[in-house]
Amino acid sequence: MTVVTHKRSTLVVHVPMNFVVRGGRKMIVSEAIAVVPQPRIDNALLKALARAFRWRRMIESGEYASITELARAEHINQSYACRLLRLTLLAPDIIVEILNGRQSHDLMLKNLLKPLPANWGKQRQCLKFRSRNGSTD
Repeated sequence: MTVVTHKRSTLVVHVPMNFVVRGGRKMIVSEAIAVVPQPRIDNALLKALARAFRWRRMIESGEYASITELARAEHINQSYACRLLRLTLLAPDIIVEILNGRQSHDLMLKNLLKPLPANWGKQRQCLKFRSRNGSTD
């Protein structure tokens, strides 16, 4: 609350707000001003998506005959390669939201490396992901 006194009159300004922590950052959330959320770029998530699609392209083009061969060439564990390649099966709108930094603050790479349903609608439900129309499908 701000109180401003000017020659016998008092003006009281009340701005309702809350202080919250989101993504490790302190934010002021006010009902008075609608704030457009800033994109949250998750470099680990972006790098994982890029690797997954690059690896899929390498396998599909015949550069590597199998995931085992790819893992050996990339000096990574085969199970990690399999988990990362599953990212290529995400619903396109989920991928677009991640690339644009509009995913929820609690969506992290570790959530996406767990097995997810092949059905895109069920993926959205598991990840509590809202489509552009506001529903989970």
